[in-house]
Amino acid sequence: MSSEGREALVRDLDRELRNLVSRSVLFHQAVADRLGMSVLDLNCLGALVERGPMSAGRLSEENGVTTGAITGVIDRLEAAGFVRRDKDPKDRRRVIVTPLPNVEAQIFPLFEGIGSAIGQLCEKYGEEELGTVVEFMRGAAPITQEETAKLRSAGRAKK
Repeated sequence: MSSEGREALVRDLDRELRNLVSRSVLFHQAVADRLGMSVLDLNCLGALVERGPMSAGRLSEENGVTTGAITGVIDRLEAAGFVRRDKDPKDRRRVIVTPLPNVEAQIFPLFEGIGSAIGQLCEKYGEEELGTVVEFMRGAAPITQEETAKLRSAGRAKK
């Protein structure tokens, strides 16, 4: 492949990734709306369901928000019956946030349609192609997280 052809593919990939991310943000907003929560609340709840109980500090770090903001998220998720908070037995000053067992039953059905459609899309690709996509996504996620942190640490743009 020529360098011009590769550059065109990289531009196409960049454009399509931005399109996918934009549509994913809108999808997650729709799920959050359905559950009566913010997207940040949904992201935090998703992290807890996927990775299990974690400290409020770690949840704050993973979502790039202050510990004060996370306290509000935990308050809302606890009031809605999605999580419980416990004192860390090793350090009573720390709070461990645990998703409750009913969470998956309430949330997963909202993702079934998109999961099924993505599964059908994956049927078009071989194992090696899917492996490449997975490898790419695993590499892109930390880049996105790092760039998000850079933007947040730089503060707001001046108008």
